[in-house]
Amino acid sequence: MSLSENPTFVEDDEIRRNAARFSMQMLLLVCCAHCCNDLIQAVIPATLPLLKENYMLTFAEVGLITMVVQITASLLQPMVGWAADHRSFNQSLTVGMGVTFTGLIALSNAHSYEMILISVAFIGAGSAIFHPEAARRAQRFANGRPGLAQAVFQVGGNGGAAFGPLAAALILTQYGQDGIALFAAFAAVAMILLFYIGRMSLKVPAGLKSPTEKSASTTPLSSIFRGATGKLFLLLFVLMFSKMVFTSSLSSYLTFYVIEKFGVSVSVSQYVLFAFLAAAALGTVLGGPLTDKFGRRRIIFLSIVGAAPFALALPYVNFTGVIILTIIAAIIISSAFSAILVSALHAAPGRTGLVSGVFFGFAFGLGGVITGVLGVIADHIGIEAVFQYTTLMPLLGIVALALPKTINGRPL
Repeated sequence: MSLSENPTFVEDDEIRRNAARFSMQMLLLVCCAHCCNDLIQAVIPATLPLLKENYMLTFAEVGLITMVVQITASLLQPMVGWAADHRSFNQSLTVGMGVTFTGLIALSNAHSYEMILISVAFIGAGSAIFHPEAARRAQRFANGRPGLAQAVFQVGGNGGAAFGPLAAALILTQYGQDGIALFAAFAAVAMILLFYIGRMSLKVPAGLKSPTEKSASTTPLSSIFRGATGKLFLLLFVLMFSKMVFTSSLSSYLTFYVIEKFGVSVSVSQYVLFAFLAAAALGTVLGGPLTDKFGRRRIIFLSIVGAAPFALALPYVNFTGVIILTIIAAIIISSAFSAILVSALHAAPGRTGLVSGVFFGFAFGLGGVITGVLGVIADHIGIEAVFQYTTLMPLLGIVALALPKTINGRPL
């Protein structure tokens, strides 16, 4: 009797196929929810020129808006990640998206600067609740393929981040601030998806492989930020800092830069922002397989330092040159994020939620603080001068040469 005729073999094969099918279905749903979440987050920078004009804001006040949404996310994400590592509330993702929904409705109806800040704080809090737990949920559905799960999860966020400004250009130019409420539809769709994901998480089929990482209890919290691991985290933070100074200045002020220097319309500036974010999304996706092929240390170094020549030339080229150089620099420097995050996760096994929360939160927090500072500086020396200084930051990628080749006895 052949294996295909063996009832036990046929039954086991059917179980494996069902588990694989369930795994991919859940990953695609998480991917779609991530797309909706990050599309909403990307709408905030796209609304800044509109809010600046409507309320006659200074660059410092514009920067504070971004600072509030990103710092709110950065403060909450590590705590949410830590809590998720220990005990996860099954519908926490739905609740988090509900907070985002509330923030969008409030922002569309805001009639004062203070209300704008409160509204974007809700949106930042919703993102903070979403990212660590969604990353954990993707790994739970990985079915023994954590790399694939992370890639599917990341593609959703990258796609949403890229299309957010494009959607804003199409909607906000026609409906103005009231159009922000239309983006609440994406939050509503995500809530439905996340509620379903939460229910299906309780009905995991037989044959689905459990995550293979160590339990969080076997990785002491005190050991993560000291010794060799602490030194590695410090270096990764510096590298993330250099990346975020450059990318945050572009995501928040690129529209203002091309409007002021080249006299383009607000809608045209949104398409330029879309080109930048789409390139950044592509770079993040490419960073995963490139890291697997060439190694984390090499990709981190080449991606940040490699972007420097293109970044340094940005303030001195024409409008077409800005678009071309922005796309190239964004693709190169964005490929570093995956390598940085994987290096951190590799150094602290069993702490997926906490480490993801720290690094996602650190990225958001740095972006917020830097954007606020840059806004104050731009009010005094002009947006063009700010760009000249921020384009120097990719040179800090030289710090990657100090990254260790091994961590805790394992290759980095």
